Amino acid sequence: MIPKIRKILYATDLSENSAYAFYFAIDFAQKHNANIIILHVVEPISPDVMPYIERGTKVKMEKDNIREAIEEIKKRLQSFCTRVESQIGAPCIELVSQTLVPLGHPTEEILNTAEREGCDLIILGTHGKGFLAHTFLGSVSSAVLHRARKPVFIIPLPSEKSNLDWGKI
Repeated sequence: MIPKIRKILYATDLSENSAYAFYFAIDFAQKHNANIIILHVVEPISPDVMPYIERGTKVKMEKDNIREAIEEIKKRLQSFCTRVESQIGAPCIELVSQTLVPLGHPTEEILNTAEREGCDLIILGTHGKGFLAHTFLGSVSSAVLHRARKPVFIIPLPSEKSNLDWGKI
């Protein structure tokens, strides 16, 4: 028996393709009467840079990055949903139950959040960039796909130009 889909983890890097993948998250949520948890991971400042900045400055920069990411996601989500609602009919903003912006490494945060939040499905986009092993999947998408214990939908950017993007706010 296939388990019910009640919570969908949608991981985004705020790129054009992640907007396209969000459309799929909305569709799944509507069809399964599920909620969407949006996850955007802010990567920590590289250790190579650490000798050049003070400890207090690093913490402030990371907190500022997280705060700015949350505000940007909210703005883009509202704008995106307004445009998409004309195509899907139902309000998409109501499908989002949480927006999480942790500091960490994307693959680990996606997997840990899916487990911690009890998500039934993970949806993320892929750029299809990279070399050899990552020709068709990005490194984060590939790592999540191979390590996840839940169904993962990886949405490639369509071959034709999509008018579904986060837009410039």
